[in-house]
Amino acid sequence: MPESDGMRCIILFAASLACFSLSAQDQKPKAKKKKKPAPFSWVSPLSENAAKQLTPGTRHGTFRSASMGIDVGYYIYLPPGYDDSEQSYPVVYHLHGGRPGGEGKSVKLAKYVDDAIRSGSIQPTIYVFPNGGPMSWYNYPQKKQALGEDIFINETIPHIDKKYRTIAKREGRGLQGFSQGGRGATRIMFKHPELWGSTAPGGSGYEPEKRIQENNGAESETVVFAPGYNAWDLAKAYSERNGAPLLRPMIWVGTKGFNYEFNLKFMTYLDELGIPYEKLIVPGATHSPIQIYDSKGLELMSFHDRNFKANLAK
Repeated sequence: MPESDGMRCIILFAASLACFSLSAQDQKPKAKKKKKPAPFSWVSPLSENAAKQLTPGTRHGTFRSASMGIDVGYYIYLPPGYDDSEQSYPVVYHLHGGRPGGEGKSVKLAKYVDDAIRSGSIQPTIYVFPNGGPMSWYNYPQKKQALGEDIFINETIPHIDKKYRTIAKREGRGLQGFSQGGRGATRIMFKHPELWGSTAPGGSGYEPEKRIQENNGAESETVVFAPGYNAWDLAKAYSERNGAPLLRPMIWVGTKGFNYEFNLKFMTYLDELGIPYEKLIVPGATHSPIQIYDSKGLELMSFHDRNFKANLAK
């Protein structure tokens, strides 16, 4: 073979190797870019398509926050017959999980409430799904417009009581939440027991709450709350408070939830403090309120229903 032909073969072979190498690189899976979390907004309605799937009777609303000078959003479920009557109804506030807040995060639970009411399993009841703020149910003055607990207690509840026909007193008002919302429900019920006739924190993150307690308010290096502002210390303060209104919360959690063991530890802690409670433990359920509602949701809704009937009969 002439030398020029040999060189030509070498060049062609090298070129084919280069093409193969480039092709192999193209076939390598590209690293997924992490999605940036959506910027927080105190008004976060669902998309138009998602809103079409909402349970009948579920509406989005807003009010003007006097303290912040901005609008705050929420979803509210109004039971069948609400618009055609003048009666007042008991109300349950469900605190969503996750951080930051968003009023659409747990509104799917309204379907279970609607089904239970229409089947006659519970009395007609209003359910509210508020926005928890940038730190989801915490007061966190380090951030702008981040007093989530204060907005809920001082502004959301009074707005709902004024605009809708709720039973606007402790006997007809309930509180529940899941995950981050379970943490919030626990802190809020022990800090403001005079507001609640029925309470049910679920799937709560009692491990990070314990970390906050043990580290002078620090959940992490970058997130620090006020000392004593955690579920464990507030439960103890409640247990030592003379004349505090009686709370008998229902603690609900799935056995496959990642924080199941710490929920058991918190129940043991309540035993030590002498705080009575009920428990709803769902075998096989993961850290999912939907799974728990699919299996035992009627028991949770009936718990509130019994409390309201007993409270209002006094």
